[in-house]
Amino acid sequence: MNYYFGVDYYPEHWPQDRWETDAALMEELGIRVVRMGEFSWAKMEPREGEFHFEWLDQAIQVLAAHGIQTVLGTPTAAPPAWMVRQDPDILPMDSHGLRREFGGRHHDCQSNHHYRQHVRRLVTAMAARFGHHPHVVGWQVDNELGNSHGDLCYCPHCEAAFRRWLQQKYGSIEELNRAWGTAFWSQEYSDFHQIISPKVTPNGHNPSHLLDWKRFCSDLVADFMRFQVHILRQYCDPKQFITHNCMGFADKVSYFELGKDLDFLSHDQYPGGYFAQPPHQPNQRLAAELDFIRGCKGKNFWIMEQQAGITGWECMGRNPAPGQLGLWTAQSVAHGADTVVYFRWRSCLSGTEQYWHGILPHSGKPGRTYRELKEVIAGLRPVLEEVQDITTPVQVGIVYSYDQNYAMQIQPHNPKLTYLGQVMKYYTALYRANVPVDFLSDQEDFSKYPLLIAPLQYLTNPALEQKYRAYVEQGGHLVLTMRTGVKDETNLCLPHTLPGGLADVLGIEVPEYDCLWETTLPVQWGTKLCRGEQWCDLIVPTTARALAVAAGEWYAQTPVITQNRFGKGQAWYVGTEPDEELMELLMGELLRGANISSLGDTPQGVELAFRKGREQDYLFVLNHTEIQQQISLNETWADREISLPPYGFAVVKSADHQE
Repeated sequence: MNYYFGVDYYPEHWPQDRWETDAALMEELGIRVVRMGEFSWAKMEPREGEFHFEWLDQAIQVLAAHGIQTVLGTPTAAPPAWMVRQDPDILPMDSHGLRREFGGRHHDCQSNHHYRQHVRRLVTAMAARFGHHPHVVGWQVDNELGNSHGDLCYCPHCEAAFRRWLQQKYGSIEELNRAWGTAFWSQEYSDFHQIISPKVTPNGHNPSHLLDWKRFCSDLVADFMRFQVHILRQYCDPKQFITHNCMGFADKVSYFELGKDLDFLSHDQYPGGYFAQPPHQPNQRLAAELDFIRGCKGKNFWIMEQQAGITGWECMGRNPAPGQLGLWTAQSVAHGADTVVYFRWRSCLSGTEQYWHGILPHSGKPGRTYRELKEVIAGLRPVLEEVQDITTPVQVGIVYSYDQNYAMQIQPHNPKLTYLGQVMKYYTALYRANVPVDFLSDQEDFSKYPLLIAPLQYLTNPALEQKYRAYVEQGGHLVLTMRTGVKDETNLCLPHTLPGGLADVLGIEVPEYDCLWETTLPVQWGTKLCRGEQWCDLIVPTTARALAVAAGEWYAQTPVITQNRFGKGQAWYVGTEPDEELMELLMGELLRGANISSLGDTPQGVELAFRKGREQDYLFVLNHTEIQQQISLNETWADREISLPPYGFAVVKSADHQE
């Protein structure tokens, strides 16, 4: 494919006589691919069945004359006004039973059959027109599926689809009543038609009802995407790829499921997003989301939107400092991006995103951003050519589960305890140790990872327990945490002593626990006094040895962290959320126990990441700090002493492949 760098372009926002200027500037910058069309339904189809693709075809041709190929987005995230007025029931309904109106984007109900008819008509017409176009190389389905749908949609169409989903899953209303435990609060159903979407109630909801609703919503989004993918596969050249731009740890839809129907996943990366508090993402969170998207399909990915300037809608984020745009680009490449597409080409003059800045400012005149990215693109292009399509092996896996996340959202126990927070605790410790990480679902093969970390395995089933058991028996090193084995798959508490079926693997029992609400627990690890947060399991070892114990509360000296040998492997149990110091001690123990080595030692704020190439390997050295940094590397690398300016980066080749 040989694209490597691209930009998101909106020719419909600009006079046609500007397109040639834009294309020439893109070519000079090193741009080889653009994404277009993902929000332009009204321009493509101003009235039902009346298609106007001439402008899009002309834009594609102008770009192609400058060596730039096109990825087309299906514009189904922005139904036009005429459609909403014609079929107002395509508008989504929130959990209060209120319709969300036209005026933004994602104002659609994805189960509505009228809306799907409109989608089928448009996507079929687009595919028929551009499915064999020599300069259209791929498709992006919709845009950021799940974005803006957090509290949507609860309309009658979705209720009917939910009932069908439940009937297919449970078969009979009697089985649903059993699985949901509806005897509580007189919630038994005698017919599937009595079940509604879980709108706002005077108090709480049945946790099992809520969990299945979240699963249904994820399946609905995946089905909506699959509906479009099938049309594109039917009409388009197989050489045209199909992808979707994901949003890291966003949880409306499972990206593991979404990825099954795509050639590869894409991701939108905004390190300085105005929506973050403070208005930037921590370096480890940025790295984690890149690793997560790579893990969701087990292969490299595209960045379909890489930040290119100040972000903002009503409010704005910080202006990226000199070097930061290049640093963020290099970080994306370091973690598995095979092509980086910047958002956007030029800051738009109208609409909600007037202050979501692009490579070119409102004036359209190239400035600091253009010059900086031109240098970055020229420097990284040879590296991307070498690492393209090569998956880098990793020794540490973190099991990520949408179901576990959903269940903990429904009943978090402690307001500050979150599934993603637990995942990030472990990821951050590995990130700071410069140890590469894969994310994987609990359906994937565990055996290729010497060290496997599975936080908050709250929901369990015999098959999953057996999978963890076999992994340890065969020599794996497994880390499980508090709240393991609490519930079954339908969100009902299990009638056993925790951690249930894995008690012998872990060598412990957990007869009691304590919610650390607005307090922390002193924890003793050897001579070190640390702290546990949010929660504490009161562990009774059977065959395990204690690594850390409670140093306060009425259960002082009770084990908090344990280690157990089982079969050919080892299993650790962490009964609290470790603070930073405790996590550092724990991670050192885990890495030594599994014989995992680091890429090297660096000052705080300097990241090391590794990618395999065809002829040589590459180490990315990334300085996320605002000061000059000196880094010493080991003998694996051709350059041993690296000096980086603020927000600078270096890509170092392996020593055994020096030119």
